[in-house]
This record gives sequence, C-alpha cells and structure tokens, in this order.
Amino acid sequence: MAYVPRLKQEYRERIVMALKEEFGYKNVMQVPKLEKIVLSRGVGAAVADKKLVDHALDELTLITGQKAISTISKKDVAAFKLRKGMPIGAKVTLRGERMYEFLDRLVTTALPRVRDFQGIRATGFDGRGNYNLGVTEQIIFPEINIDKINRINGMDITFVTSADTDKEAKSLLTELGLPFKKN
Repeated sequence: MAYVPRLKQEYRERIVMALKEEFGYKNVMQVPKLEKIVLSRGVGAAVADKKLVDHALDELTLITGQKAISTISKKDVAAFKLRKGMPIGAKVTLRGERMYEFLDRLVTTALPRVRDFQGIRATGFDGRGNYNLGVTEQIIFPEINIDKINRINGMDITFVTSADTDKEAKSLLTELGLPFKKN
C-alpha cells in the first residue's frame, strides 16, 4: 500500500465531513481543500552579494525537501542599484504529498519553536480564501543547523485554498491544525 501523509488522510476521513456539516455543502466536491503552499524569501542584499541568493535557495530546499528556484527582478530600480533579470529571491511551490508533509512539520515542530508563541494572527487572509503567514526566523525549522547559517532571515508562507470566503478558509486551516489566536 502506498504511503499517505497523516494530514491528507485526516482531511479525507474527518475534515471533509466536519466542513460539510459546518457550511451545509450538498456535495463533498464543494468542500474547500488546500491546493498549494508557497514559501518565498526576498533577498534584498543580493544586489551586492550574489551568494546570498544561493544560501536562500539551499535553505528553502533543505526546509521543504524540494528544489527551490530563484526569483528575478522584473524591472530596473536605480535607487536600489537593481537591474532587470538579477536574482533577488527564492521560492518553492509545494503540492500533494510534500505539501501535507510540510504543513504537518510546520504545525507540530516549527511553530512551537517560535519564542513567546501565542498563535498566528487571523488577519493574513486576502478576501479570496488564501492565507499569508510571515516567519521572522528560518531557524525555527529543525532542518536548519544554526551553526551553518550566515544570517537570520524570514520568509513568507502562502496557503492557497479552493475556498470562496475567508471564513471557509479559516475553518479549513484550523481543522488542518494551524493555531490561530483566539482574539
């Protein structure tokens, strides 16, 4: 039998029915699902030092288990000494099994390692059922060896769902284990 991530199996067995009851969906295909998770990191200092983008790529690859790609600038900005086509960041898009595995590790091991953690804010929804979460330090992930990093950077984590409203998306992400603050 093929391996199925714990959260994916829990979604199929429990979460679908819970959301179907909560919002009164007539069909299980109407129940929102997590489509992808995108991790991105902008490296503004990469204008001066190209190695910083390589470090960001290596760290995102290590955290997600999937090769990261560099993002390039779209236009020239003279004030920042930025040219069109220069690498200025890194990103990874996770889908399927890897997405559920990453979400499981984020909820169970990484977020509890944040100092003074009270939960994540519920203000990161965009109005279309997607949620953005900012992480200030990459060292909360156990895959990162603190002795091997050259500087502490944050990253953005975007959860893209098939939900139509923020309320549905918040219910889905809460069921999947994201610890939102109460108020």
